[in-house]
Amino acid sequence: MQYRLGLCFDSGWYRFTAYLLNFQKYVMVNKIISWSIHNRFIVITAILGLISYGTYCLLRTPVDAIPDLSENQVIVFTQWMGQGPQIMEDQVTFPLVSNLQGIPDVKDIRAVSMFGMSFVYVIFDDKTDIYWARTRVLERLNYAQKFLPQGVTPSIGPDATGVGQVYWYTLKAPGYDLGTQRSLQDWYIKFALQDVPGVSEVASFGGFQKQYQVTLDPNKLNYYNITVMDVIKAIRQNNNDAGGGVFDLNNANYVIRGLGYIQNEKELAEVPVATQGTTPIRVEDLGVVQMGGDQRLGLADENGNGEVVGGVVLMRYGANADKVISLVKAKMKEISRGLPPGVSFKTAYDRSILINSAINSISRTIIEEILLVCVVILIFLFHFRSALVVMLSIPIALLTAFIFIHWLGFSSNIMSLSGIAIAIGVIVDNGIVMVENAYRHLTENTGSN
Repeated sequence: MQYRLGLCFDSGWYRFTAYLLNFQKYVMVNKIISWSIHNRFIVITAILGLISYGTYCLLRTPVDAIPDLSENQVIVFTQWMGQGPQIMEDQVTFPLVSNLQGIPDVKDIRAVSMFGMSFVYVIFDDKTDIYWARTRVLERLNYAQKFLPQGVTPSIGPDATGVGQVYWYTLKAPGYDLGTQRSLQDWYIKFALQDVPGVSEVASFGGFQKQYQVTLDPNKLNYYNITVMDVIKAIRQNNNDAGGGVFDLNNANYVIRGLGYIQNEKELAEVPVATQGTTPIRVEDLGVVQMGGDQRLGLADENGNGEVVGGVVLMRYGANADKVISLVKAKMKEISRGLPPGVSFKTAYDRSILINSAINSISRTIIEEILLVCVVILIFLFHFRSALVVMLSIPIALLTAFIFIHWLGFSSNIMSLSGIAIAIGVIVDNGIVMVENAYRHLTENTGSN
């Protein structure tokens, strides 16, 4: 019996509490409506201010197609060509990981060792500023340098995320070999595009990286009693400029310097390595000198039509993808004027197409829903002012959403725009129900009076 009385008391208390809450809510809503009716100027001014600030946030919000869900990380890359994965792990990766531990706000450290290369991924908390994190990693790398083999220098990757590849292009250059195209990409196009605001890096792919190659004959080395290191030292010493000071002649100063950089294969072949008596032994006496390409681990093929040379534009962390792509395209038009005859750009991937499709889709959805609401209200209520209330509520709610998107630091992408499009349907439904209910009550009150 006591349990039943307690249950009845709890149920009655719950109903009483719910009644008080509903009453307070009803009174509060009535006060807000009454205050808004008597202070129309303040309400209209506040709405105009909300629209203005919402438009500002809408224009300032970065636009992208893909939401950035990647981790907040800094990549440390180390190259030591010719070494196996186990050597890279023991002498490069392990010392780096050991010294990078203990950095503030680090969540995890991961590493991968492979032939001639080592990658260390330092993952920070999501709240950590990426540039503060890169500075802390650089400080630790300066200390860890002494634990690495001589000549091995680690470097950090670009300040871009996993979805930072916003634009791919290839070179359309009929009549030019892959080595010439790669040189054009590495020494002209790449440097020009990296100057674009918002671009973190331009990564080149395809083709051959030109280099002078000396193929030595072991028999000739043995005959002249010359080692491979002797040849390397001679080439290194003869490929350098030298300063000689200033020479004063006729009240004028002339700068004296020696120009010793190798310009072609012939100059390299004539570099002296040693002498026997008065006869110099040149590089061409010990082997063959030629212009070739660096060793490749892969190639770039475009739709099965053959190898191509191009680049990947990486967007900087937090930049506006649509704006960066527009600036890159404008810069490429300027670069085209300096390209050799017959060379042009060809787009391989352009994320702005997907971005524009998403924006056009949400714009079309908003216009269609506004028109549909107007038609429904005009047909069933035949009241233009009621339709105007719902029409204005949709863009105001949309601009309010972009205010919070801007405050939270998010971007306008497919996911956020799709959520807004779905939410518009809910706003329209609620608007129709509320307008119809208000119109009915106004009609009943008018009829009773």
